[in-house]
Amino acid sequence: MLFEKKKGVSRFVDSLKNSLSGFFNALLTESSFRQLFVLSGVLLVIALCIDVTKIERLFLIASCFLLLVVELINTAIESTVDRVSLDIHPLSKRAKDIGGAAQLVTVLMALTIWAVVLL
Repeated sequence: MLFEKKKGVSRFVDSLKNSLSGFFNALLTESSFRQLFVLSGVLLVIALCIDVTKIERLFLIASCFLLLVVELINTAIESTVDRVSLDIHPLSKRAKDIGGAAQLVTVLMALTIWAVVLL
């Protein structure tokens, strides 16, 4: 059976629905994403209230969004690995560890940006 892909506005609307579904699923089921979401919300308010240049504000805001993006990607990697098999396997561990490392690097980057701008 052939599957005909949607096009145009219909495709965009479906894509938006799927993306929002994934976002809210992560918000409801992933405590690390919830924590980063709340932290990013607080940091966004701070970034909008402090007296910095526009480019500094842009970096502060972008670092908050990047934290969330990488956490979503890390969660997707972990979910995919768990879907394939719950058995302990070196490649599964490697994939999950590398996803976690990506999140760690992003946290360190955000901390560095905030420190450089504020100090």
